[in-house]
Amino acid sequence: MRRPLALLLAALSLALAGCAPAAPGGASSAPGSLSSPDLSAAQSQPDPEPQPEPVPEPDPRQETVDRALSGMTLEEKVGQLFFARCPEMHAAALASEYHLGGYILFGRDFKDRTREEVTDCIAAYQRAADIPLLIGVDEEGGTVVRVSSNPELAPHRFQPPQKLALASSGQGDVFAEDAWEKSSLLLSLGINVNFAPVADVSTDPGDFIYDRTLGQDAQATAGYVTSVVEAMGDCGIGSVLKHFPGYGNNVDTHTGIAVDQRPYEGFVASDFLPFQAGIAAGADAVLVSHNIVTCMDGDLPASLSPEVHRVLREELGFDGVVLTDDLAMDAIDQYAREGSAAVLALQAGNDMVVTTDFTQQIPQVLQALEEGVLSLEVIDRAAARVLGWKYDLGLLA
Repeated sequence: MRRPLALLLAALSLALAGCAPAAPGGASSAPGSLSSPDLSAAQSQPDPEPQPEPVPEPDPRQETVDRALSGMTLEEKVGQLFFARCPEMHAAALASEYHLGGYILFGRDFKDRTREEVTDCIAAYQRAADIPLLIGVDEEGGTVVRVSSNPELAPHRFQPPQKLALASSGQGDVFAEDAWEKSSLLLSLGINVNFAPVADVSTDPGDFIYDRTLGQDAQATAGYVTSVVEAMGDCGIGSVLKHFPGYGNNVDTHTGIAVDQRPYEGFVASDFLPFQAGIAAGADAVLVSHNIVTCMDGDLPASLSPEVHRVLREELGFDGVVLTDDLAMDAIDQYAREGSAAVLALQAGNDMVVTTDFTQQIPQVLQALEEGVLSLEVIDRAAARVLGWKYDLGLLA
Protein backbone atom coordinates (compact mmCIF):
# COMPACT_ATOMS: atom_id res chain seq x y z
CA MET A 1 0.00 0.00 0.00
CA ARG A 2 2.89 2.38 0.75
CA ARG A 3 4.36 2.17 -2.80
CA PRO A 4 1.20 3.21 -4.72
CA LEU A 5 0.72 6.05 -2.23
CA ALA A 6 4.26 7.29 -2.84
CA LEU A 7 3.79 7.18 -6.55
CA LEU A 8 0.59 9.17 -6.20
CA LEU A 9 2.28 11.83 -4.10
CA ALA A 10 5.13 12.12 -6.61
CA ALA A 11 2.72 12.67 -9.53
CA LEU A 12 0.87 15.33 -7.58
CA SER A 13 4.15 17.13 -6.87
CA LEU A 14 5.04 17.22 -10.57
CA ALA A 15 1.62 18.61 -11.52
CA LEU A 16 1.92 21.43 -9.01
CA ALA A 17 5.38 22.29 -10.34
CA GLY A 18 3.90 22.68 -13.90
CA CYS A 19 1.48 25.34 -12.62
CA ALA A 20 4.20 27.48 -11.08
CA PRO A 21 4.03 31.28 -11.89
CA ALA A 22 6.00 32.49 -14.90
CA ALA A 23 9.46 33.76 -14.36
CA PRO A 24 10.31 37.38 -15.08
CA GLY A 25 10.38 38.07 -18.81
CA GLY A 26 7.31 35.94 -19.46
CA ALA A 27 9.05 32.49 -19.51
CA SER A 28 7.74 29.66 -17.35
CA SER A 29 10.08 28.48 -14.58
CA ALA A 30 9.04 24.91 -15.21
CA PRO A 31 11.12 22.98 -17.71
CA GLY A 32 9.21 22.13 -20.88
CA SER A 33 6.33 24.54 -20.21
CA LEU A 34 4.80 26.73 -23.03
CA SER A 35 6.20 30.29 -23.17
CA SER A 36 4.16 33.46 -23.91
CA PRO A 37 4.09 34.63 -27.60
CA ASP A 38 7.06 36.79 -28.56
CA LEU A 39 5.40 39.98 -29.98
CA SER A 40 8.66 41.85 -30.48
CA ALA A 41 9.45 39.94 -33.66
CA ALA A 42 6.12 40.78 -35.27
CA GLN A 43 6.41 44.41 -34.25
CA SER A 44 9.81 44.73 -35.86
CA GLN A 45 8.54 43.69 -39.31
CA PRO A 46 8.75 46.55 -41.92
CA ASP A 47 5.54 48.30 -42.91
CA PRO A 48 4.04 47.18 -46.21
CA GLU A 49 5.04 49.24 -49.23
CA PRO A 50 2.58 52.15 -49.83
CA GLN A 51 0.43 51.69 -52.88
CA PRO A 52 1.10 54.27 -55.62
CA GLU A 53 -1.56 56.92 -56.19
CA PRO A 54 -3.74 56.15 -59.18
CA VAL A 55 -2.62 58.06 -62.25
CA PRO A 56 -5.37 60.52 -63.27
CA GLU A 57 -6.84 60.12 -66.70
CA PRO A 58 -5.40 62.64 -69.18
CA ASP A 59 -7.61 65.66 -69.83
CA PRO A 60 -7.61 66.25 -73.61
CA ARG A 61 -9.03 69.74 -73.17
CA GLN A 62 -6.33 70.84 -70.74
CA GLU A 63 -3.58 69.16 -72.76
CA THR A 64 -4.72 70.93 -75.93
CA VAL A 65 -4.94 74.30 -74.21
CA ASP A 66 -1.53 73.91 -72.57
CA ARG A 67 0.07 72.84 -75.83
CA ALA A 68 -1.40 75.78 -77.72
CA LEU A 69 -0.47 78.27 -75.01
CA SER A 70 3.10 77.04 -74.74
CA GLY A 71 3.68 77.67 -78.46
CA MET A 72 2.29 81.22 -78.52
CA THR A 73 4.17 84.48 -78.51
CA LEU A 74 3.22 87.25 -76.10
CA GLU A 75 1.62 89.18 -78.96
CA GLU A 76 -0.48 86.15 -79.86
CA LYS A 77 -1.62 85.66 -76.27
CA VAL A 78 -2.67 89.30 -75.92
CA GLY A 79 -4.47 89.26 -79.27
CA GLN A 80 -6.58 86.31 -78.12
CA LEU A 81 -8.03 88.50 -75.37
CA PHE A 82 -9.75 90.82 -77.85
CA PHE A 83 -13.25 90.13 -79.14
CA ALA A 84 -13.07 93.05 -81.53
CA ARG A 85 -15.78 94.79 -83.46
CA CYS A 86 -15.28 93.73 -87.06
CA PRO A 87 -13.78 96.64 -89.03
CA GLU A 88 -15.32 97.69 -92.30
CA MET A 89 -12.03 97.46 -94.18
CA HIS A 90 -9.19 94.91 -94.18
CA ALA A 91 -10.83 92.73 -91.53
CA ALA A 92 -9.07 89.52 -92.54
CA ALA A 93 -5.62 91.13 -92.64
CA LEU A 94 -6.13 92.83 -89.28
CA ALA A 95 -7.32 89.61 -87.65
CA SER A 96 -4.06 88.02 -88.73
CA GLU A 97 -1.82 90.96 -87.84
CA TYR A 98 -3.20 91.39 -84.32
CA HIS A 99 -3.86 87.67 -83.62
CA LEU A 100 -7.41 88.47 -82.56
CA GLY A 101 -9.46 86.13 -80.44
CA GLY A 102 -12.66 86.96 -82.27
CA TYR A 103 -14.82 89.34 -84.24
CA ILE A 104 -18.27 90.51 -83.23
CA LEU A 105 -20.45 91.42 -86.20
CA PHE A 106 -23.09 94.14 -86.22
CA GLY A 107 -25.96 95.18 -88.47
CA ARG A 108 -23.71 96.75 -91.09
CA ASP A 109 -21.99 93.39 -91.59
CA PHE A 110 -25.28 91.83 -92.74
CA LYS A 111 -27.22 94.68 -94.29
CA ASP A 112 -28.14 94.13 -97.95
CA ARG A 113 -25.86 91.10 -98.16
CA THR A 114 -26.67 87.68 -99.51
CA ARG A 115 -26.03 84.48 -97.60
CA GLU A 116 -23.08 83.70 -99.86
CA GLU A 117 -21.52 87.11 -99.25
CA VAL A 118 -21.79 86.72 -95.50
CA THR A 119 -20.41 83.21 -95.40
CA ASP A 120 -17.57 84.12 -97.77
CA CYS A 121 -16.53 87.04 -95.56
CA ILE A 122 -16.54 84.95 -92.40
CA ALA A 123 -14.63 82.15 -94.12
CA ALA A 124 -12.01 84.69 -95.23
CA TYR A 125 -11.57 85.88 -91.62
CA GLN A 126 -11.07 82.31 -90.46
CA ARG A 127 -8.54 81.52 -93.20
CA ALA A 128 -6.49 84.54 -92.14
CA ALA A 129 -6.34 83.53 -88.48
CA ASP A 130 -3.64 81.21 -87.11
CA ILE A 131 -6.02 80.21 -84.30
CA PRO A 132 -9.69 79.97 -85.36
CA LEU A 133 -11.74 83.03 -84.46
CA LEU A 134 -14.76 83.34 -82.26
CA ILE A 135 -17.36 84.92 -84.56
CA GLY A 136 -20.07 86.56 -82.49
CA VAL A 137 -23.27 88.49 -82.98
CA ASP A 138 -26.11 89.97 -80.91
CA GLU A 139 -29.13 88.00 -82.06
CA GLU A 140 -31.34 88.35 -79.01
CA GLY A 141 -34.69 88.62 -80.78
CA GLY A 142 -36.94 91.68 -80.81
CA THR A 143 -35.18 95.03 -80.76
CA VAL A 144 -31.68 93.56 -81.08
CA VAL A 145 -31.35 91.39 -84.17
CA ARG A 146 -28.35 91.69 -86.45
CA VAL A 147 -28.90 88.75 -88.79
CA SER A 148 -32.65 88.18 -88.97
CA SER A 149 -33.28 91.84 -89.79
CA ASN A 150 -32.11 90.89 -93.31
CA PRO A 151 -34.81 88.82 -95.08
CA GLU A 152 -32.12 87.45 -97.39
CA LEU A 153 -30.59 85.64 -94.43
CA ALA A 154 -33.56 84.54 -92.31
CA PRO A 155 -37.17 83.54 -93.05
CA HIS A 156 -38.44 85.87 -90.32
CA ARG A 157 -37.26 88.31 -87.69
CA PHE A 158 -36.73 86.57 -84.35
CA GLN A 159 -39.20 87.54 -81.66
CA PRO A 160 -38.33 88.91 -78.19
CA PRO A 161 -38.79 86.54 -75.24
CA GLN A 162 -41.88 88.41 -74.01
CA LYS A 163 -43.73 87.70 -77.26
CA LEU A 164 -42.56 84.10 -77.27
CA ALA A 165 -43.96 83.66 -73.77
CA LEU A 166 -47.33 85.14 -74.78
CA ALA A 167 -47.52 82.93 -77.86
CA SER A 168 -46.67 79.75 -75.96
CA SER A 169 -49.39 77.11 -75.97
CA GLY A 170 -47.84 75.31 -73.02
CA GLN A 171 -46.83 72.43 -75.26
CA GLY A 172 -43.07 72.08 -75.47
CA ASP A 173 -40.42 74.62 -74.57
CA VAL A 174 -40.93 77.66 -76.78
CA PHE A 175 -37.69 79.26 -75.60
CA ALA A 176 -35.61 76.18 -76.40
CA GLU A 177 -37.26 75.83 -79.81
CA ASP A 178 -36.51 79.46 -80.63
CA ALA A 179 -32.90 79.05 -79.46
CA TRP A 180 -32.50 75.96 -81.63
CA GLU A 181 -33.79 77.74 -84.73
CA LYS A 182 -31.69 80.81 -84.06
CA SER A 183 -28.52 78.84 -83.32
CA SER A 184 -28.91 76.66 -86.40
CA LEU A 185 -29.19 79.73 -88.61
CA LEU A 186 -26.13 81.41 -87.10
CA LEU A 187 -24.00 78.28 -87.30
CA SER A 188 -24.94 77.85 -90.96
CA LEU A 189 -23.41 81.28 -91.64
CA GLY A 190 -20.20 80.53 -89.75
CA ILE A 191 -21.17 82.35 -86.54
CA ASN A 192 -20.20 80.37 -83.45
CA VAL A 193 -21.15 82.70 -80.58
CA ASN A 194 -24.45 84.45 -79.87
CA PHE A 195 -24.28 87.23 -77.29
CA ALA A 196 -27.44 85.94 -75.63
CA PRO A 197 -29.51 85.37 -73.57
CA VAL A 198 -30.30 88.58 -71.74
CA ALA A 199 -30.38 87.51 -68.08
CA ASP A 200 -31.47 90.87 -66.67
CA VAL A 201 -34.59 91.02 -64.52
CA SER A 202 -37.01 93.80 -65.40
CA THR A 203 -40.77 94.02 -64.82
CA ASP A 204 -41.22 97.74 -65.44
CA PRO A 205 -41.94 98.76 -69.05
CA GLY A 206 -40.32 102.09 -68.25
CA ASP A 207 -36.89 100.49 -67.76
CA PHE A 208 -34.36 100.97 -70.55
CA ILE A 209 -33.60 97.24 -70.64
CA TYR A 210 -37.21 96.01 -70.32
CA ASP A 211 -37.92 95.28 -74.01
CA ARG A 212 -34.87 93.01 -74.22
CA THR A 213 -35.82 90.93 -71.18
CA LEU A 214 -38.44 88.33 -70.39
CA GLY A 215 -40.31 91.06 -68.49
CA GLN A 216 -41.04 88.74 -65.56
CA ASP A 217 -39.62 88.10 -62.09
CA ALA A 218 -36.29 86.50 -61.25
CA GLN A 219 -37.60 82.94 -60.98
CA ALA A 220 -39.31 83.05 -64.36
CA THR A 221 -36.28 84.73 -65.93
CA ALA A 222 -34.03 82.01 -64.48
CA GLY A 223 -36.18 79.35 -66.12
CA TYR A 224 -36.02 81.17 -69.44
CA VAL A 225 -32.23 81.51 -69.24
CA THR A 226 -31.83 77.82 -68.39
CA SER A 227 -33.86 76.74 -71.43
CA VAL A 228 -31.94 78.99 -73.82
CA VAL A 229 -28.46 78.13 -72.53
CA GLU A 230 -29.12 74.39 -72.58
CA ALA A 231 -30.51 74.56 -76.13
CA MET A 232 -27.54 76.62 -77.31
CA GLY A 233 -25.14 74.15 -75.73
CA ASP A 234 -26.89 71.24 -77.42
CA CYS A 235 -26.53 73.05 -80.76
CA GLY A 236 -22.84 73.72 -80.20
CA ILE A 237 -22.97 77.51 -80.25
CA GLY A 238 -21.40 79.72 -77.58
CA SER A 239 -23.69 81.50 -75.10
CA VAL A 240 -23.08 84.80 -73.29
CA LEU A 241 -25.11 85.81 -70.23
CA LYS A 242 -25.59 89.55 -69.99
CA HIS A 243 -25.44 92.11 -68.40
CA PHE A 244 -23.88 91.15 -65.05
CA PRO A 245 -24.53 91.96 -62.24
CA GLY A 246 -28.01 92.81 -63.53
CA TYR A 247 -29.14 95.92 -65.35
CA GLY A 248 -32.19 96.73 -63.26
CA ASN A 249 -33.79 100.11 -63.93
CA ASN A 250 -30.58 101.87 -64.96
CA VAL A 251 -30.24 104.25 -67.89
CA ASP A 252 -28.54 103.47 -71.18
CA THR A 253 -24.77 103.20 -70.71
CA HIS A 254 -24.23 103.71 -74.45
CA THR A 255 -24.78 107.41 -73.87
CA GLY A 256 -23.58 108.05 -70.32
CA ILE A 257 -22.93 106.83 -66.80
CA ALA A 258 -25.50 104.70 -64.97
CA VAL A 259 -25.26 104.59 -61.17
CA ASP A 260 -27.07 101.69 -59.49
CA GLN A 261 -27.70 102.31 -55.79
CA ARG A 262 -29.72 99.21 -55.00
CA PRO A 263 -28.65 97.18 -51.92
CA TYR A 264 -26.60 94.02 -52.30
CA GLU A 265 -29.40 91.94 -50.77
CA GLY A 266 -31.58 92.80 -53.75
CA PHE A 267 -29.03 91.38 -56.17
CA VAL A 268 -28.73 88.19 -54.13
CA ALA A 269 -32.49 87.74 -53.92
CA SER A 270 -33.26 88.64 -57.53
CA ASP A 271 -30.72 89.80 -60.11
CA PHE A 272 -28.16 87.04 -59.48
CA LEU A 273 -30.68 84.20 -59.84
CA PRO A 274 -30.86 84.09 -63.66
CA PHE A 275 -27.07 84.30 -63.88
CA GLN A 276 -26.72 81.45 -61.41
CA ALA A 277 -29.23 79.43 -63.42
CA GLY A 278 -27.34 80.11 -66.65
CA ILE A 279 -24.03 79.17 -65.07
CA ALA A 280 -25.52 75.91 -63.77
CA ALA A 281 -26.89 75.21 -67.27
CA GLY A 282 -23.39 75.51 -68.75
CA ALA A 283 -23.12 79.09 -70.03
CA ASP A 284 -19.79 79.70 -71.75
CA ALA A 285 -19.34 83.38 -70.97
CA VAL A 286 -20.67 86.26 -68.91
CA LEU A 287 -20.66 89.86 -70.13
CA VAL A 288 -20.22 92.57 -67.49
CA SER A 289 -22.03 95.90 -67.79
CA HIS A 290 -20.65 99.42 -67.40
CA ASN A 291 -23.09 100.29 -64.59
CA ILE A 292 -21.56 101.64 -61.39
CA VAL A 293 -23.06 99.35 -58.74
CA THR A 294 -22.42 101.18 -55.48
CA CYS A 295 -23.04 98.21 -53.16
CA MET A 296 -20.06 96.45 -54.78
CA ASP A 297 -17.90 99.31 -56.04
CA GLY A 298 -18.92 102.94 -55.87
CA ASP A 299 -15.95 104.20 -57.86
CA LEU A 300 -15.65 102.08 -60.99
CA PRO A 301 -18.02 100.72 -63.63
CA ALA A 302 -18.72 97.03 -63.07
CA SER A 303 -16.73 96.13 -66.19
CA LEU A 304 -13.60 97.70 -64.66
CA SER A 305 -14.21 96.67 -61.03
CA PRO A 306 -12.11 93.90 -59.42
CA GLU A 307 -14.75 93.54 -56.71
CA VAL A 308 -17.57 92.89 -59.17
CA HIS A 309 -15.42 90.24 -60.84
CA ARG A 310 -14.63 88.71 -57.45
CA VAL A 311 -18.35 88.39 -56.77
CA LEU A 312 -18.90 86.70 -60.12
CA ARG A 313 -16.02 84.27 -59.62
CA GLU A 314 -16.29 83.54 -55.90
CA GLU A 315 -19.89 84.15 -54.92
CA LEU A 316 -21.50 82.81 -58.11
CA GLY A 317 -18.74 80.30 -58.85
CA PHE A 318 -18.29 81.12 -62.53
CA ASP A 319 -15.07 79.78 -64.07
CA GLY A 320 -15.70 80.49 -67.76
CA VAL A 321 -14.84 83.48 -69.93
CA VAL A 322 -15.73 86.95 -68.63
CA LEU A 323 -16.09 89.75 -71.18
CA THR A 324 -16.53 93.49 -70.96
CA ASP A 325 -19.43 95.24 -72.56
CA ASP A 326 -18.26 97.33 -75.52
CA LEU A 327 -15.53 99.66 -74.27
CA ALA A 328 -16.46 102.16 -76.96
CA MET A 329 -19.52 103.20 -74.92
CA ASP A 330 -19.63 106.72 -73.48
CA ALA A 331 -19.96 105.40 -69.92
CA ILE A 332 -16.38 104.16 -69.99
CA ASP A 333 -14.58 107.15 -71.49
CA GLN A 334 -13.75 109.12 -68.36
CA TYR A 335 -12.32 106.06 -66.56
CA ALA A 336 -9.75 105.21 -69.22
CA ARG A 337 -6.41 106.80 -68.50
CA GLU A 338 -4.87 107.87 -71.81
CA GLY A 339 -7.05 105.36 -73.61
CA SER A 340 -5.95 102.35 -71.55
CA ALA A 341 -9.44 100.96 -70.96
CA ALA A 342 -8.33 97.48 -72.01
CA VAL A 343 -5.52 97.49 -69.43
CA LEU A 344 -7.99 98.41 -66.70
CA ALA A 345 -10.40 95.74 -67.91
CA LEU A 346 -7.77 92.99 -67.78
CA GLN A 347 -6.55 94.16 -64.37
CA ALA A 348 -10.13 93.92 -63.11
CA GLY A 349 -10.42 90.27 -64.11
CA ASN A 350 -11.92 90.21 -67.61
CA ASP A 351 -10.67 87.52 -69.96
CA MET A 352 -11.78 89.25 -73.16
CA VAL A 353 -12.18 92.87 -74.14
CA VAL A 354 -14.96 93.90 -76.51
CA THR A 355 -13.84 97.03 -78.32
CA THR A 356 -13.61 98.81 -81.65
CA ASP A 357 -10.18 100.41 -81.28
CA PHE A 358 -8.16 97.22 -80.81
CA THR A 359 -5.34 98.59 -82.96
CA GLN A 360 -4.67 101.17 -80.22
CA GLN A 361 -5.59 99.02 -77.21
CA ILE A 362 -3.44 95.98 -77.98
CA PRO A 363 -0.14 97.96 -78.08
CA GLN A 364 -1.13 99.58 -74.78
CA VAL A 365 -1.62 96.16 -73.19
CA LEU A 366 1.78 95.03 -74.46
CA GLN A 367 3.35 98.21 -73.05
CA ALA A 368 1.66 97.59 -69.69
CA LEU A 369 3.21 94.11 -69.65
CA GLU A 370 6.64 95.51 -70.44
CA GLU A 371 6.33 98.06 -67.62
CA GLY A 372 5.03 95.53 -65.10
CA VAL A 373 1.58 97.12 -64.83
CA LEU A 374 0.10 93.84 -66.05
CA SER A 375 1.59 90.44 -65.22
CA LEU A 376 2.15 87.55 -67.59
CA GLU A 377 0.20 85.37 -65.16
CA VAL A 378 -2.93 87.47 -65.79
CA ILE A 379 -2.49 87.18 -69.56
CA ASP A 380 -1.82 83.45 -69.47
CA ARG A 381 -4.85 82.74 -67.27
CA ALA A 382 -7.16 84.74 -69.50
CA ALA A 383 -5.74 83.29 -72.72
CA ALA A 384 -6.16 79.77 -71.34
CA ARG A 385 -9.85 80.41 -70.70
CA VAL A 386 -10.31 81.78 -74.22
CA LEU A 387 -8.55 78.77 -75.74
CA GLY A 388 -10.65 76.47 -73.57
CA TRP A 389 -13.80 78.10 -74.94
CA LYS A 390 -12.55 77.57 -78.47
CA TYR A 391 -11.86 73.92 -77.67
CA ASP A 392 -15.39 73.50 -76.33
CA LEU A 393 -16.81 74.93 -79.57
CA GLY A 394 -14.72 72.58 -81.69
CA LEU A 395 -12.43 75.32 -82.98
CA LEU A 396 -9.24 74.09 -81.32
CA ALA A 397 -7.88 70.59 -81.78
